[in-house]
Amino acid sequence: MCGILGLLLHDASVDAAPEISEGLSLLQHRGQDACGIVTCGPKGRFFQCKANGMVRDVLDENAIAKLIGGMGVGHVRYPTAGSSNHAEAQPFYVNSPYGIVFAHNGNLIDSASLLQSMDATAHRHINTSSDSELLLNLFANNLQQTGKFRINEDDIFTAIGGLMKQCIGAYACVAMLAGFGIIAFRDPNGIRPVGMASRKTKPGRDHLFASESIVADALGFSEWEDVRPGEAVIITRSGVSRKHVAEPATFAPDIFEYVYFARPDSVLDGISVYRSRMAMGDALAVEVEKVLKERNITVDVVIPVPDTSRVAALNLAQKLNLPYREGFIKNRYVGRTFIMPGQQMRRRNVRRKLNAMALEFSGKNVLLVDDSIVRGTTSEEIIQMAKDVGAKRVIVASCAPPIRHANVYGIDMPSRAELVAYGRSTEEIAQAIGADLVVFQTLPDLIASVRQFNPSISTFDCSVFTGEYVTGGVSEEYLRHLESLRADSVKNKVDVSSGGGGRESEGRRSNGFREEENLTASSGPINGTDDIVGLHNIWNVS
Repeated sequence: MCGILGLLLHDASVDAAPEISEGLSLLQHRGQDACGIVTCGPKGRFFQCKANGMVRDVLDENAIAKLIGGMGVGHVRYPTAGSSNHAEAQPFYVNSPYGIVFAHNGNLIDSASLLQSMDATAHRHINTSSDSELLLNLFANNLQQTGKFRINEDDIFTAIGGLMKQCIGAYACVAMLAGFGIIAFRDPNGIRPVGMASRKTKPGRDHLFASESIVADALGFSEWEDVRPGEAVIITRSGVSRKHVAEPATFAPDIFEYVYFARPDSVLDGISVYRSRMAMGDALAVEVEKVLKERNITVDVVIPVPDTSRVAALNLAQKLNLPYREGFIKNRYVGRTFIMPGQQMRRRNVRRKLNAMALEFSGKNVLLVDDSIVRGTTSEEIIQMAKDVGAKRVIVASCAPPIRHANVYGIDMPSRAELVAYGRSTEEIAQAIGADLVVFQTLPDLIASVRQFNPSISTFDCSVFTGEYVTGGVSEEYLRHLESLRADSVKNKVDVSSGGGGRESEGRRSNGFREEENLTASSGPINGTDDIVGLHNIWNVS
């Protein structure tokens, strides 16, 4: 999971980088591994700063001052997609044709065949294991086919339409053409989010693309509108052009955005994340009440697992007429645990992240409300923490159904064997995480909780719950291969030749293929030591 952003200021003499950096900080929850900005200044020259690290650390005052130009693209990267090499920090860049900068959120399923095609047919070198760079080169190659000295909007629409015919998977993308403008497009199923907004200024209108509407709200933009599935949008200082460039497909935004990833103050595809989580709490309350009655169990207090579940937990407590208490105090400077690489690191960070207050737990039957149970690491540690401070009984209520399947669209929940719900009944899940009882939201109730705020959306991607993949192309062989590359046991293997930098083994790709299995796929080194191929990186330059 990543966050993407594009900004075009009408006044080209004003630098866009400060606002892009601010916008990325608002999307930091979508990725904490790496971040970057590329701006376009006078004469179409690009200025770049990107590296592993948080926005506040990489994009400091010194770096921002060197990012010149009135338009730019920014990106925050989720830790466990691809490797952790600086070279995979985005945005990516190619100089031909026309100079293109590119940022992507999602995951391609057919990367192996596309990479082969890029090498054998297009003769394009892919320098990293990121499918984002692959997407960039597909786009660039399609633009190259025009053979024009200068292109127009129709050429760009044609190139993106061709890309959508070539790719299978989820992708929300923002691009920038040197001296031309910014571009956004979204896969035909609309799995990953991206929207647009504008802001009136004295010289004219500024324009924004972002993964979530919160960026527009905070930066003073209005008229937020989602980029539609299969649509491409081109913005220049002369105007805005929009076109649907893909074959009709089922619109199926990822429901896990509403459960966990998106900020509660964002609106995605016309649905308030906050309101949807309130509705999840209401629906979960009905299920909890039914199960507790069947088991003849009483609850003394409702306590949320910070932060995502707070909204749902409060509504659930109100509906059940139970006290709501903040029993866990959170250290806000520890990242999200389930997206951390490695089970041991996740387990260790849970207790760094949360502290249980005995006065809210001691001698009580506690109902803990969480947004979801993924690997079970966080839940197990939290339940034990509650018991350590005196909880008599710990019941866990999950706003999401059991997660039993791999996500192939950009969320790193890949190895089914590592999911606590995989192959287990509800009772066995409770036993595995040390809970006295676990209650899961039903899938129909979860869908209804979200869909009620935009009934025009008939389908959501619920593949992590159902194993049904809206794009097709996901075979059991693909899933097994993907799991062999993405399991914790593989991710934690460090390439000792990298000089202790903690880089993952270069023998795996998160996109579903190994480099040693595709030696013909790229004519040069993969993830080499040169992290700034083709474009100077000002990161850490005083």
